[in-house]
Amino acid sequence: MKVEKIDHICIAVKDLSKARKIFEDIFDLEADIAYVVEKEKIKGVRYYIGDVAFELLESTSPDGDVAKFIESKGEGVFLISFKVPSVEAALAELRGKGVNLIDQKPRSIMGQKFAFIDHPKDLCGLLAEVIE
Repeated sequence: MKVEKIDHICIAVKDLSKARKIFEDIFDLEADIAYVVEKEKIKGVRYYIGDVAFELLESTSPDGDVAKFIESKGEGVFLISFKVPSVEAALAELRGKGVNLIDQKPRSIMGQKFAFIDHPKDLCGLLAEVIE
């Protein structure tokens, strides 16, 4: 699978407003986009640092994936997203390598195709996704 770059890194936070203030003050960041994705049960803010996006994510529901992550591990790095030319091709290649995929087909947020790949327990504790 050809990985072009790291697309973005997401940090799970309990309080998005508080986290924004911390990161914006310390690193002198300005938000590029703030968003809510109800179907993923998240609200977030994205900052571009060079070619890589840095995101802060808060769960909008106690049963959301971000809330479950924080409950089990606390706040911290939630996922790393790897940019690939084609999500479908990446999933097919990973399937051929015997990778136990979380997503069998791509999802879509804000017009971008992505898919979660191997379970974190099989990937050194990392939740990873591929994105076009």
